[in-house]
Amino acid sequence: MLNNMITLIQGDCLEKMKEIADGSIDLVFTSPPYNMRTRIRNGKYTSREKSENFSKKYSNFGDDLSIDEYYNFHSKVLKEALRISNTVLWNISIVTGSKEAIFKIIGEFSKNIKDLIVWDKGHGQPAMHTGIINRATEIIFIFQNEKTGRFIENYNWNRGELSDIWRIKPTRSIAKGHGAVFPTELAEKVISNFSKENDTVLDLFMGSGTTGVACKKLNRNFIGIELDKDYFEIAKNRIYDKVI
Repeated sequence: MLNNMITLIQGDCLEKMKEIADGSIDLVFTSPPYNMRTRIRNGKYTSREKSENFSKKYSNFGDDLSIDEYYNFHSKVLKEALRISNTVLWNISIVTGSKEAIFKIIGEFSKNIKDLIVWDKGHGQPAMHTGIINRATEIIFIFQNEKTGRFIENYNWNRGELSDIWRIKPTRSIAKGHGAVFPTELAEKVISNFSKENDTVLDLFMGSGTTGVACKKLNRNFIGIELDKDYFEIAKNRIYDKVI
Protein backbone atom coordinates (compact mmCIF):
# COMPACT_ATOMS: atom_id res chain seq x y z
CA MET A 1 0.00 0.00 0.00
CA LEU A 2 1.16 3.52 -0.75
CA ASN A 3 1.15 5.87 2.23
CA ASN A 4 0.67 8.92 0.03
CA MET A 5 -1.36 9.86 -3.02
CA ILE A 6 0.27 9.21 -6.40
CA THR A 7 -1.35 10.74 -9.50
CA LEU A 8 0.19 10.13 -12.92
CA ILE A 9 -1.10 12.06 -15.95
CA GLN A 10 -0.21 11.46 -19.59
CA GLY A 11 -0.49 14.63 -21.66
CA ASP A 12 0.75 18.18 -22.30
CA CYS A 13 1.78 19.80 -19.01
CA LEU A 14 0.65 23.28 -20.11
CA GLU A 15 -2.85 21.99 -20.81
CA LYS A 16 -3.03 19.74 -17.77
CA MET A 17 -1.92 22.50 -15.37
CA LYS A 18 -5.01 24.49 -16.31
CA GLU A 19 -7.03 21.86 -14.44
CA ILE A 20 -5.08 22.43 -11.19
CA ALA A 21 -6.38 24.97 -8.66
CA ASP A 22 -4.44 28.10 -7.68
CA GLY A 23 -1.92 27.51 -4.90
CA SER A 24 -2.84 23.84 -4.46
CA ILE A 25 0.69 22.44 -5.00
CA ASP A 26 3.36 22.74 -2.30
CA LEU A 27 6.37 22.27 -4.60
CA VAL A 28 6.99 22.03 -8.32
CA PHE A 29 10.28 20.34 -9.18
CA THR A 30 11.00 19.58 -12.81
CA SER A 31 13.66 19.35 -15.49
CA PRO A 32 12.44 20.05 -19.03
CA PRO A 33 14.10 18.96 -22.29
CA TYR A 34 17.11 21.19 -23.02
CA ASN A 35 16.55 21.72 -26.76
CA MET A 36 19.71 19.78 -27.47
CA ARG A 37 19.04 19.22 -31.17
CA THR A 38 18.95 22.91 -32.04
CA ARG A 39 22.35 24.02 -33.31
CA ILE A 40 24.00 26.87 -35.19
CA ARG A 41 25.06 26.37 -38.81
CA ASN A 42 26.35 29.21 -40.99
CA GLY A 43 25.41 31.69 -38.29
CA LYS A 44 21.77 30.57 -38.05
CA TYR A 45 19.88 28.26 -35.73
CA THR A 46 18.81 24.99 -37.30
CA SER A 47 17.90 21.42 -36.33
CA ARG A 48 20.60 18.79 -36.19
CA GLU A 49 20.46 16.09 -38.80
CA LYS A 50 18.67 12.95 -37.60
CA SER A 51 21.72 10.91 -38.59
CA GLU A 52 24.04 12.88 -36.33
CA ASN A 53 25.30 10.95 -33.30
CA PHE A 54 24.03 13.56 -30.89
CA SER A 55 21.28 13.88 -28.29
CA LYS A 56 19.34 10.63 -28.60
CA LYS A 57 17.72 11.09 -25.20
CA TYR A 58 14.22 11.41 -26.63
CA SER A 59 13.07 8.87 -29.19
CA ASN A 60 9.62 10.42 -29.74
CA PHE A 61 10.42 14.12 -29.32
CA GLY A 62 12.51 16.30 -31.64
CA ASP A 63 14.04 18.46 -28.86
CA ASP A 64 14.72 21.05 -31.58
CA LEU A 65 12.38 24.01 -31.06
CA SER A 66 13.31 27.42 -32.37
CA ILE A 67 14.64 29.81 -29.72
CA ASP A 68 11.38 31.78 -29.74
CA GLU A 69 9.27 28.62 -29.45
CA TYR A 70 11.41 27.32 -26.59
CA TYR A 71 11.26 30.64 -24.75
CA ASN A 72 7.51 31.18 -25.25
CA PHE A 73 6.62 27.67 -24.15
CA HIS A 74 8.72 27.74 -20.96
CA SER A 75 7.62 31.27 -20.10
CA LYS A 76 4.01 30.05 -20.18
CA VAL A 77 4.90 26.91 -18.20
CA LEU A 78 6.62 28.90 -15.45
CA LYS A 79 3.73 31.36 -15.17
CA GLU A 80 1.27 28.50 -14.77
CA ALA A 81 3.58 26.74 -12.31
CA LEU A 82 3.75 29.87 -10.16
CA ARG A 83 -0.02 30.12 -10.28
CA ILE A 84 -0.51 26.67 -8.77
CA SER A 85 2.52 26.69 -6.45
CA ASN A 86 4.51 29.28 -4.53
CA THR A 87 7.74 27.32 -4.96
CA VAL A 88 9.10 26.14 -8.32
CA LEU A 89 12.52 24.55 -8.77
CA TRP A 90 13.50 24.35 -12.45
CA ASN A 91 16.56 22.27 -13.36
CA ILE A 92 18.11 23.27 -16.70
CA SER A 93 21.35 23.06 -18.64
CA ILE A 94 22.60 26.01 -20.68
CA VAL A 95 23.38 24.60 -24.12
CA THR A 96 23.34 26.14 -27.59
CA GLY A 97 19.64 25.45 -28.12
CA SER A 98 18.53 26.83 -24.75
CA LYS A 99 21.01 29.63 -23.95
CA GLU A 100 19.22 32.65 -25.42
CA ALA A 101 15.82 31.48 -24.18
CA ILE A 102 17.09 30.88 -20.64
CA PHE A 103 18.70 34.32 -20.44
CA LYS A 104 15.42 35.89 -21.60
CA ILE A 105 13.57 33.91 -18.93
CA ILE A 106 16.03 35.12 -16.28
CA GLY A 107 15.20 38.68 -17.26
CA GLU A 108 11.45 38.16 -17.39
CA PHE A 109 11.32 36.36 -14.04
CA SER A 110 14.12 38.28 -12.31
CA LYS A 111 11.88 39.25 -9.39
CA ASN A 112 10.64 35.69 -8.97
CA ILE A 113 14.09 34.09 -8.97
CA LYS A 114 15.02 33.87 -5.30
CA ASP A 115 18.33 32.10 -5.84
CA LEU A 116 19.97 29.31 -7.78
CA ILE A 117 21.77 26.06 -7.05
CA VAL A 118 24.63 24.72 -9.15
CA TRP A 119 24.48 20.97 -9.67
CA ASP A 120 28.13 19.94 -10.05
CA LYS A 121 28.21 16.58 -11.85
CA GLY A 122 31.96 16.20 -11.39
CA HIS A 123 32.89 16.15 -15.06
CA GLY A 124 31.50 17.19 -18.40
CA GLN A 125 31.39 15.16 -21.58
CA PRO A 126 33.68 16.53 -24.28
CA ALA A 127 32.02 19.29 -26.29
CA MET A 128 30.90 18.37 -29.80
CA HIS A 129 32.94 21.18 -31.38
CA THR A 130 36.12 23.12 -30.76
CA GLY A 131 35.81 26.44 -28.98
CA ILE A 132 33.01 25.10 -26.74
CA ILE A 133 33.43 24.69 -22.98
CA ASN A 134 32.57 21.27 -21.58
CA ARG A 135 29.36 21.47 -19.53
CA ALA A 136 29.90 19.79 -16.13
CA THR A 137 27.11 21.63 -14.31
CA GLU A 138 23.40 22.25 -14.46
CA ILE A 139 21.44 25.02 -12.74
CA ILE A 140 18.42 24.71 -10.50
CA PHE A 141 16.55 28.03 -10.43
CA ILE A 142 14.38 28.70 -7.37
CA PHE A 143 11.23 30.66 -8.27
CA GLN A 144 8.71 32.01 -5.77
CA ASN A 145 5.85 34.48 -5.87
CA GLU A 146 7.24 36.58 -3.01
CA LYS A 147 9.24 39.22 -4.90
CA THR A 148 11.70 40.63 -2.35
CA GLY A 149 15.27 39.62 -1.55
CA ARG A 150 16.71 36.12 -1.37
CA PHE A 151 14.63 34.79 1.53
CA ILE A 152 12.97 31.54 0.53
CA GLU A 153 9.59 30.71 2.02
CA ASN A 154 8.69 27.15 3.04
CA TYR A 155 12.31 26.12 3.53
CA ASN A 156 13.19 22.96 5.43
CA TRP A 157 16.79 23.41 6.59
CA ASN A 158 18.58 25.10 9.48
CA ARG A 159 20.74 28.21 9.20
CA GLY A 160 24.06 27.47 7.50
CA GLU A 161 23.16 23.92 6.44
CA LEU A 162 22.42 24.28 2.73
CA SER A 163 25.08 25.18 0.16
CA ASP A 164 24.44 26.55 -3.33
CA ILE A 165 26.72 23.91 -4.91
CA TRP A 166 25.53 20.30 -4.89
CA ARG A 167 28.13 17.73 -5.91
CA ILE A 168 26.13 14.76 -7.13
CA LYS A 169 27.32 12.32 -9.77
CA PRO A 170 24.98 11.84 -12.74
CA THR A 171 23.05 8.60 -13.06
CA ARG A 172 23.40 6.28 -16.02
CA SER A 173 20.92 3.67 -17.28
CA ILE A 174 18.55 3.62 -14.30
CA ALA A 175 15.49 3.45 -16.53
CA LYS A 176 15.75 1.36 -19.67
CA GLY A 177 14.44 3.35 -22.62
CA HIS A 178 15.08 6.83 -21.19
CA GLY A 179 18.45 8.53 -21.69
CA ALA A 180 17.90 11.66 -19.59
CA VAL A 181 17.51 10.40 -16.03
CA PHE A 182 18.64 12.70 -13.24
CA PRO A 183 19.87 11.08 -10.01
CA THR A 184 17.38 10.06 -7.35
CA GLU A 185 19.77 11.71 -4.87
CA LEU A 186 19.20 15.07 -6.58
CA ALA A 187 15.41 14.73 -6.40
CA GLU A 188 15.60 13.63 -2.77
CA LYS A 189 17.74 16.64 -1.84
CA VAL A 190 15.33 19.07 -3.50
CA ILE A 191 12.26 17.45 -1.97
CA SER A 192 13.79 17.17 1.51
CA ASN A 193 14.85 20.81 1.62
CA PHE A 194 11.91 22.50 -0.09
CA SER A 195 8.92 20.51 1.17
CA LYS A 196 7.66 18.65 4.23
CA GLU A 197 6.10 15.24 4.77
CA ASN A 198 2.61 14.90 3.27
CA ASP A 199 3.17 17.93 1.01
CA THR A 200 2.20 17.59 -2.66
CA VAL A 201 5.02 17.69 -5.21
CA LEU A 202 4.43 18.12 -8.95
CA ASP A 203 6.82 17.20 -11.77
CA LEU A 204 5.71 18.76 -15.06
CA PHE A 205 8.16 16.80 -17.24
CA MET A 206 8.06 13.51 -15.35
CA GLY A 207 10.24 11.54 -17.77
CA SER A 208 11.27 8.26 -16.14
CA GLY A 209 9.58 9.13 -12.84
CA THR A 210 12.58 9.84 -10.61
CA THR A 211 10.78 12.63 -8.70
CA GLY A 212 7.91 10.24 -8.00
CA VAL A 213 10.27 7.56 -6.73
CA ALA A 214 11.85 10.10 -4.37
CA CYS A 215 8.42 11.31 -3.19
CA LYS A 216 7.37 7.77 -2.28
CA LYS A 217 10.54 7.31 -0.25
CA LEU A 218 10.17 10.67 1.52
CA ASN A 219 6.44 10.42 2.26
CA ARG A 220 5.17 13.12 -0.10
CA ASN A 221 2.13 13.14 -2.34
CA PHE A 222 3.16 13.16 -6.00
CA ILE A 223 1.62 14.35 -9.26
CA GLY A 224 3.56 13.59 -12.43
CA ILE A 225 2.77 14.80 -15.96
CA GLU A 226 4.47 13.33 -19.01
CA LEU A 227 3.73 13.90 -22.71
CA ASP A 228 5.53 10.87 -24.14
CA LYS A 229 3.51 7.64 -23.84
CA ASP A 230 6.60 5.40 -23.66
CA TYR A 231 8.21 7.45 -20.89
CA PHE A 232 4.88 7.56 -19.07
CA GLU A 233 4.87 3.76 -18.95
CA ILE A 234 8.50 3.70 -17.76
CA ALA A 235 7.66 6.15 -14.97
CA LYS A 236 4.55 4.24 -13.95
CA ASN A 237 6.51 1.00 -13.70
CA ARG A 238 9.29 2.58 -11.66
CA ILE A 239 7.00 4.42 -9.26
CA TYR A 240 4.84 1.36 -8.67
CA ASP A 241 7.88 -0.89 -8.24
CA LYS A 242 7.23 -2.99 -11.32
CA VAL A 243 10.78 -2.33 -12.52
CA ILE A 244 13.83 -2.30 -10.24
